[in-house]
Amino acid sequence: MRPHFDDGEMVVDARLLTELTRILGSERFLTQPADLIVHGYDAALHSELPGAVALPRTTDEVSAILRCASAAGAPVVARGAGTSLTGGPVPDRPGHLVVDLVQMDRILAVDAEDLTATVEAGVVTADLQRAAEARGLFYPPDPATLRTCTIGGNIATNAGGPRGLKYGVTRNYVLGLEVVAADGTVLHLGGRAIKNATGYALAQLFIGSEGTLGIITGAVLKLIPKPLAERTILAAFDRLDDAAALVVRVLGAGVLPATIELIDQACIRAVEAYKPAGRPLDVEAVMLLRVDGHPAAVEVEQQTIASLCREAGARDVRVPATVEEAECLWDARRAVSPALGRLSRSKLDEDITVPRSAIVPVMRRIQEIAASRGLPIAVFGHISDGNLHPEILFDMADADERGRMLGAASDLFVAALESGGTLSGEHGIGYLKKEFLPLAVEPAALELMRAIKALLDPAGILNPGKVFPDGHSPILRGTDASIMPPNPFRGPFPGATSRRRKSATPHVGTERGR
Repeated sequence: MRPHFDDGEMVVDARLLTELTRILGSERFLTQPADLIVHGYDAALHSELPGAVALPRTTDEVSAILRCASAAGAPVVARGAGTSLTGGPVPDRPGHLVVDLVQMDRILAVDAEDLTATVEAGVVTADLQRAAEARGLFYPPDPATLRTCTIGGNIATNAGGPRGLKYGVTRNYVLGLEVVAADGTVLHLGGRAIKNATGYALAQLFIGSEGTLGIITGAVLKLIPKPLAERTILAAFDRLDDAAALVVRVLGAGVLPATIELIDQACIRAVEAYKPAGRPLDVEAVMLLRVDGHPAAVEVEQQTIASLCREAGARDVRVPATVEEAECLWDARRAVSPALGRLSRSKLDEDITVPRSAIVPVMRRIQEIAASRGLPIAVFGHISDGNLHPEILFDMADADERGRMLGAASDLFVAALESGGTLSGEHGIGYLKKEFLPLAVEPAALELMRAIKALLDPAGILNPGKVFPDGHSPILRGTDASIMPPNPFRGPFPGATSRRRKSATPHVGTERGR
């Protein structure tokens, strides 16, 4: 879809333009329309024209940029590769200054003795993985966009990926951070030590903060020994419920795979049309599982999982004989999102997380939402940790379809929260979900978050319009407010939810909700 930009006044004033040109030079301080356009959108639905783009190469330059921006009161948006799905690296309003960190792309050290990597924020995730594996080491976080996304962006959103079940997410591998505060102060938080109980864990505060508290310029990351072997298992199921229930069956058998992924029928058909390979088109779901570790253990676990798949009702169970065959299967999984993108003019890539016990009922609820809203919703995701990615296919240019898409998204959020889940497992909030945040976070906690933001960014220049609800959501602009569900606190603890459950929130837009 061609980017569309709203009109607006430039926020980056002439004095700031002159000062930043002096710091960076004209070749790394961009104001031409073509340069601004390519820095005004990500993989989400909204785009906005920046006032200028800065391309620093050092932390000192980032510090100088923020000192100048702070003095001028100019809003600043940090950006990596632009693979975000929530609008995080996109200006909230026209004219903001974008600080693009992609030229800070050095892997400074891979230490096989300390099992750490020291990197700049613009390092591509797959490049770090290759550098670690060349030393017999392993950096587990693996977002689907790992070949393009950057470490700084991964940290800013606490990115996950298929290996989250066994290995966790980005947060679990951050030992130390270099962060530039709103006033240009450079902070060094944490460090190379594996264990650190010295004062507050301030580095953790910036992980998942989406550029609202500071700009991450570098990191010390934990590495682990590379597994000696891995095997992939594919299981095709005639019934979606049987596939979804496999997670509990596998974990209950005492096996901890590195990955358990689900791909529903709509995704299978889209990938087959995109990259034909003779995949079964009549099954309701395919499960992809990967085990890794010592070769002997991997062989036993692979056999156990294959047996469990058959017991769970799998029509077909395959174990690729070669690494190349296995990689072909994972390439198909990584192709799901682009394959779906070929089927409609627009799509909303969603990201909800639910308890494992709620996977099957929430999957059923997603099918009901698709039917009630009259829009296709394909589902894939890291089902082993309850992280589902429903993708709503629609036409952004069609006002009716856009309204139904927003209603479907609201229904998805309510379904996740009612199940005891939450709004996001790895994409973050950005502008896309900020108006829904009070549904998931109690008022006192939300006010504490605002207080931390005000303390670290008193002028509010860092990524304004993101995370916190403010009534200015580009995706909701001009829509009927009735798509928003009622707004009681939806906490994860029984004491916080008992009052709410006595008068359950309706599923907005369904016959019952109307």
